[in-house]
Amino acid sequence: MFDLSATELSAAIKAKKISVAEAVESYMGRIEKTDKSLNAFITVSKEKALARAAEVQGRIDGGETLSPLAGVPIAIKDNISVKDIETTCASKTLEGYTPVFSATAVERLERAGAVIVGKLNMDEFAMGGSSETGVYGAVRNPWDNARVAGGSSGGSAAAVAGGEIPLALGSDTGGSIRQPCSFCGATGIKPTYGSVSRYGLIAYASSLDQIGPIGRGIGDCAALLSIISGTDEKDSTCVIKEPFDFGGGFPDNANGLKIGIPRNYFGDGVDESVKKSVLAAAEELEEAGATVGDFEMPLMDYMIPAYYIIACAEASSNLSRYDGLKYGYRSAKAKTLPEVYRLSRSEGFGIEVKRRIMLGSFVLSSGYYDAYYKKALQARYLIKEAYDGLFKRFDAILSPTAPTTAYKIGENVGDPMKMYMGDIYTVSVNLAGLPAVALPCGFDERGLPVGFQLVGNAFSDGILVKAARVYQNRTDFHARKPKTGGEAQ
Repeated sequence: MFDLSATELSAAIKAKKISVAEAVESYMGRIEKTDKSLNAFITVSKEKALARAAEVQGRIDGGETLSPLAGVPIAIKDNISVKDIETTCASKTLEGYTPVFSATAVERLERAGAVIVGKLNMDEFAMGGSSETGVYGAVRNPWDNARVAGGSSGGSAAAVAGGEIPLALGSDTGGSIRQPCSFCGATGIKPTYGSVSRYGLIAYASSLDQIGPIGRGIGDCAALLSIISGTDEKDSTCVIKEPFDFGGGFPDNANGLKIGIPRNYFGDGVDESVKKSVLAAAEELEEAGATVGDFEMPLMDYMIPAYYIIACAEASSNLSRYDGLKYGYRSAKAKTLPEVYRLSRSEGFGIEVKRRIMLGSFVLSSGYYDAYYKKALQARYLIKEAYDGLFKRFDAILSPTAPTTAYKIGENVGDPMKMYMGDIYTVSVNLAGLPAVALPCGFDERGLPVGFQLVGNAFSDGILVKAARVYQNRTDFHARKPKTGGEAQ
């Protein structure tokens, strides 16, 4: 069963070869066996999942037509609300918080027959690139437990790559789905901004955040995205009218596809193994019929500064609600109102969250708004304009997802600038609101996965999924597992 894709597992359940309960119990056993090594899960809801499995089995036995993911166990990143299951954002501030509603994406998955089995570890409030900043400890890479899983959706990628779950939901603010997929050898989609409702996603940077799928292959990710996409009256920024329909099958050619490769993404600072694997992926698509050309990506020097100014400014605003009064952590030491604010936030937030709140408050202050925040917004407009020009020439842009493979736990956590520069290839996609798919494409000399991304124009998610299907039809990197067969080393 563990060798089946999510859609294959659902088909086996509908064919009465496997029951929903058997599938859920088997994956629960897998989690119990491996998660001591991975630390990918924060919460496992076994009783709720088994009750839900019985409900879904009844719907299937009753002849109800359900989605291609009916009966499949799925786990949810811990910044996405699930009714009656503790949702903490891996922060002391939200310990004990149990939502009274589910995110729209979760509701749609449950209507489609998926079974939610638990919540996944992450960077605190999704602020980080290694899943080390959360209060529950670092997520460990299933290919090498001494290394990070990437972030902030590290728990989602590690759980999928480690065989603990067939599919997971993550969120991507500046690469938080794509980078952990690269580090763990998983497949993920960062959808176009406005195609998936953010209702129920606990906000970090509202103009950048987007929920998306992480799975073993593009077929499973596309099936999940088809379910969760579509308009939502609860989120006015969700503008897509109909859910995506990616069709099925794996095409055998990429004829007519025009791919651009940014030359300046392959200079200093990129591991040779990453460069070699990513360029080999471009050659594979070219052999499949795509036309490949190169170009110079403009505004490279402005991407990281613009992103972190805007993201931190929005984080400062969004996290102001956690004040020790309404809900969340409240310091027992506080005796006065100013102490409630100061101590509750000082004790409840970790160092990376406090760093970003302070930076965001600084760039929004009256003396520095024009000098920093306003200029970052102008740079964001120029970046979007540059992409608009590129997509007149290309259907997709192919690049590394990260400049390196997974590094050791603790190696970079004390150097925020080094951590931030690891997002150099991913943040511009969020600034421009574009879709991207992340795909495994090789391994370095240590046996660690390498990933690449395909970036498309707004709402061209279908083109990217088709290209990804062509690539994965011709390669098997997405099918490879850690040496112990999915269990952590």
